[in-house]
Amino acid sequence: MTINFHSATPILYAQDLAASLDYYQKVLGFQLDWHDPGVMASVSRGDCHLMLTSSDQGHPGSWVWIGVGDADALHDEYRAHGAKIRHPPTNYAWAYELQIEDLDCNVLRFGAEPKPDQPYGPWLDSRGQTWLPQPQGGWVKVP
Repeated sequence: MTINFHSATPILYAQDLAASLDYYQKVLGFQLDWHDPGVMASVSRGDCHLMLTSSDQGHPGSWVWIGVGDADALHDEYRAHGAKIRHPPTNYAWAYELQIEDLDCNVLRFGAEPKPDQPYGPWLDSRGQTWLPQPQGGWVKVP
């Protein structure tokens, strides 16, 4: 018997659900799918679906990775709309990605295909510490 998996839908904590919905729609370009006022809502953009809740699910500061077609264009869009850009588009072995932070310090990592003609860049971890890739592999923390 084959077990089929479907796409995951992360649940992110939102202290003020109305304010978060406003941010996700007006700044990040998501559309509202459904909303149980004061409790939970679902937003989506393309094939990406996220649930936002002010109840006991999720924790501030969660991280979600979301694949996109063009990280540079998304960065330009988000910069123009006033999104909190935590880390600009950067090339890594796994993706060319940027980090956006929402109103509750949840980090959305938007990644496109890596750029083979560009070197790998610095990484910003969950504590805000910068790490540099090493030529022999691995990472070293910037003092």
